[in-house]
Amino acid sequence: MKKLAVVTDSEVPIDQGREIPGAQALRRGLSLLDIVAEHPSRLRFSEIADKAGLTRATAHRMLATLVEAGLLRIDERDQTYSLGFRLFEMAHRVWDQFDLRSAAEPELERLRDLTGETIRLGILDGDSILYIDQREAAQAVRLGNGVGSRTACHASGAGKAILAHLDPLTRDRLLNALGLQRFTPNTITERDPLDRELDLTKARGYAVSLEEQHLGINSVAAPILDPRARSIGAIAIVGPSYRLPLDQLHALGRDVMEAARRISGNAGQVAMSIQISPRPLGADRDDLVSAIPTTAFLGEGPVWLPEAKRLLMVDILAPAAIVADPESGAFVSHAMPELISAIVPRRRGGYVAAMQSGFKTIDLDGGGSALIAAPEADRPGNRFNDGKCDRRGRFWAGTLAIDTTPGHGALYRLDPDGRCTKMDSGFHVSNGLGWSADDRTFYFTDSGPKRIYAYDYDIETGSIANRRIFVQLPDGVGTPDGLAVDAQGFVWSAHWDGWCVTRYDPDGKVDRVINLPVPRPTSCAFGGPDLATLYITSARIRLSAQQLAEAPLSGSVFALKSGFRGLAESPFAG
Repeated sequence: MKKLAVVTDSEVPIDQGREIPGAQALRRGLSLLDIVAEHPSRLRFSEIADKAGLTRATAHRMLATLVEAGLLRIDERDQTYSLGFRLFEMAHRVWDQFDLRSAAEPELERLRDLTGETIRLGILDGDSILYIDQREAAQAVRLGNGVGSRTACHASGAGKAILAHLDPLTRDRLLNALGLQRFTPNTITERDPLDRELDLTKARGYAVSLEEQHLGINSVAAPILDPRARSIGAIAIVGPSYRLPLDQLHALGRDVMEAARRISGNAGQVAMSIQISPRPLGADRDDLVSAIPTTAFLGEGPVWLPEAKRLLMVDILAPAAIVADPESGAFVSHAMPELISAIVPRRRGGYVAAMQSGFKTIDLDGGGSALIAAPEADRPGNRFNDGKCDRRGRFWAGTLAIDTTPGHGALYRLDPDGRCTKMDSGFHVSNGLGWSADDRTFYFTDSGPKRIYAYDYDIETGSIANRRIFVQLPDGVGTPDGLAVDAQGFVWSAHWDGWCVTRYDPDGKVDRVINLPVPRPTSCAFGGPDLATLYITSARIRLSAQQLAEAPLSGSVFALKSGFRGLAESPFAG
């Protein structure tokens, strides 16, 4: 009897010319998942088949199998496909087995090589930050703590990055029990300033610590988030203050945020990325100048002050209100106690601003402020964004979640008598707004879905109706941000991450595109003695050091001889 040989898998020769049965079908099935996952909206059967290059019969069989397995689901109302809950369950199993140190190791080494500074990985353990891994700088400075050591939550970059992303109740409970010990003269030991610092940290995506735990030591840190946006740790760049001054910390903010996102990706989460369109080719425009070198983190909300011949604007993330002279380029920055997103002159003197806590009067000279209305006092995770007055002196402004959670934004109208009314809701990132020259149309931007909406507008009552899409931006041209309307009724929209401002005709068609030397224009306003100069604000927040080197004017205000006249802005009538 012939004896049969036992052959193990490792002894089976691999036939390079023949594919394992079922491998091709598996690859095709996975490609269908990728198509559904990566498309910004839900797809129908025929669209998926076309994108995959499959016959209708093959696509139908594969999609039916994926639905049966729970990897895809189909909406019977419109026959569109989306990812199934089975993937969600699998992702959570990945996180249950997540090894933070292993996932972070390549990023610790990459950041150390990039910056030449010490890189630390920390987690919240009890009421303090525990450092669980570290990579030393080439020119190490003795920092007094390392792997296995602890630092105070409220006095370190890593701690503030984690605290900022805790849910409000958990954060409040922790800070109430903590006791804010003072370590240096720079340590924040009062709750209100600390809460404002944490909200600012959440808004910009990273935390900075300026000699708050140890004199002579600065840091910048970003939270590592799980799929539910809960902080499971933080990665920090730590070094001597003479090598890491404030400007350098902010310049490294983008790098540490990207490192944190890649760590999340290493654990199975789809890492977020910041998509910036390539800079347009061609020479810079002769009619465009850098008028005000503010280098703002997030310059926004320009308003022309005709009597003073000055430009009023804000830097949301400084936070500050800025009054600038475009002729000389000089400006005065007035520090604000909380996030400020829009400011307008008041008819009887002073200013009114949309701030994190609500609408407030502002005295730039004396520094005082008073609350007018707080329509979202019950939503501490929200803040106001862009705002502007209509021609009857009503102040309109929208809100968004500080962490940009979709659907949390709303639009409000502040009347001269102090009454505040919610006009619409359900927005992702409330942004630029304005009115047509005949006061019959109101424009409002939601940057999340890349849309500018148009409403019917009644100037007498201040009411809006019949919301419809005025402009839907395609992928690859940036995101609509602030806007202005000229005397002909055309809409000028700044394209964040798009290197341009676009002029649309009253039907929403592109009339012209003005390319800029910065990737993140934020808003625009007409000014100058004849209202024919378009002033364009910009941002430098979350741009990497390399991107800032390629676009060094980021954060400046530009002046364009547009060839068109604008509409005079109205002050708040209250």
